[in-house]
Amino acid sequence: MTQLATVTHRNLATIDLVIIGVYFLVVFAIGFYFARKERTSTDYFLASRDIGWFFIGASLFVSNISTEHFIGLSGTGASSGLAVGHFEWLACLILLILGWVFVPFYLRSNVFTMPEFLERRFNRQCAVYLAAISIIAYIFTKISVQLYAASVVLERVAGWSLWKTAVVLVIATGIYTIAGGLAAVIYTDTVQTLILITGAVALTLIGLHRVGGLEHLRTMVPASYFHMIKPVSDPSFPWTGIFFGAPILGIWYWCTDQVIVQRVLSARDEGHAKAGTIFAGFLKILPVFMLVLPGIIAFALFPDQVRKPDFAYPTLVLNLLPVGLVGLVMAALLAAVMGAMSSVFNSASTLVTLDFYKKLRPEASENQLVTFGRIATGAMVLLGLLWVPFIHLISSQLYIYLQSVQAYISPPIASCFVLGILWPRLNGSGAISSLLTGFVLGAVRFVAELAAAQGVQLSGLLAWLVKMNFLHYAIFMFVICSLVLVAVSLMTPAPERRKLAGLTFATVDDKMDTIPLHGAVRKPAKETPTENIINVVFSLALLATVVGLWIYFR
Repeated sequence: MTQLATVTHRNLATIDLVIIGVYFLVVFAIGFYFARKERTSTDYFLASRDIGWFFIGASLFVSNISTEHFIGLSGTGASSGLAVGHFEWLACLILLILGWVFVPFYLRSNVFTMPEFLERRFNRQCAVYLAAISIIAYIFTKISVQLYAASVVLERVAGWSLWKTAVVLVIATGIYTIAGGLAAVIYTDTVQTLILITGAVALTLIGLHRVGGLEHLRTMVPASYFHMIKPVSDPSFPWTGIFFGAPILGIWYWCTDQVIVQRVLSARDEGHAKAGTIFAGFLKILPVFMLVLPGIIAFALFPDQVRKPDFAYPTLVLNLLPVGLVGLVMAALLAAVMGAMSSVFNSASTLVTLDFYKKLRPEASENQLVTFGRIATGAMVLLGLLWVPFIHLISSQLYIYLQSVQAYISPPIASCFVLGILWPRLNGSGAISSLLTGFVLGAVRFVAELAAAQGVQLSGLLAWLVKMNFLHYAIFMFVICSLVLVAVSLMTPAPERRKLAGLTFATVDDKMDTIPLHGAVRKPAKETPTENIINVVFSLALLATVVGLWIYFR
């Protein structure tokens, strides 16, 4: 394999800087347009519940795709091939579960946040746990990881100062998020989705042209790179973990996490909410081809440069793109990090405002809620800025650990949501016991991993836990937490059926006699027969597409 000559970074041409400048201008224009329109908490936190399917789908996509995907997916693609793409294609199916299973419960219960739903289904303790663990995870994993990944790319490609870049990104994102609320976030997300896809696809096509096409690329890398179904013994992507463990993580992230679900709650009706999840499902097919595949291309063209996988995507940008397209891809990278951070800022402030502030001050006016929401968003921005001095301390290994934290908090939450809507007999005592059991199991595994990484010799049960693939561990946690949920619920009094109206399959048609948590807020209309037919057809098309891709790349 002949390695091409490489460059380490390049100065951006005037046209590249103009493209980036136009991107910022459009984002700020959208943010301040909606800043003039937000008057109530429904306007600010749920975009007036009037968002259509296209914008919901685009926002779901870009809220999920950030610079860590550009770094992580392409880096793993360079080191092991397409298998990491399983998580993207599984997300397509989990999004269908969000739309068809969870959306009707969320919209009909008229909640603003996921802790609110858990409070209605179980008790206040469960809501406090979920809100607290979500906010902590947003601060210590999402914001830090996004800034780390952005710094790797932008410093590598353009030589931009880490400090200046991170500060500008956090402040710029905070300004339009604070000003315009969820509506500003969703509509800027749509622009960012279009830019992100255009830039990433352009790089993939140029890369494929340089290697002589997909079939020739197959001859330049190990054959295993294009086989996605791995044996049970595979240390990273065993098929058992992928098809049984990864969906547990996926249900937590796509179906119960505030950052994601808040977009669906803003839908104008159930039909648009479902259609938005289906559209996002189709978009989630793309990252395998526009992020993982470029990593394989980087490995084929620049093997020495990608010995450190973090450099796979930046290396392609530096060496393959002409003037103009560099600006477009840089704008795409900025769009990715700003879209993901704005979603985190907005959703975290929603949790702080509605799950804590409003509980302490139930008489707070709409104007006070919106004002506090903006203050809470500002606090999240400040916490993001406080991370900047520590970004250089985050190594690739620590980045992986930060990501794994999410894998260890998700099984008990997924268990409570899934079993909670399936079986009315489960109660709050069982749920909080399950959540705390999962927290302990996750903490034990995380601490043991850190100890092993520092050279501590582990034995017995701890050694077994650390050696277990993290996806298999997710299955183990889900089973234990589900058993605790069921056992404790059966040993304690059953919940009153009237309090479960609309919250489980068995009580979905019962009339709610509880007072709405947010007063007389308009509920989204139900799905029309026409919308249902269209959504069924496209859901089946998405399912067939994903299964077909798995068969082709098995």
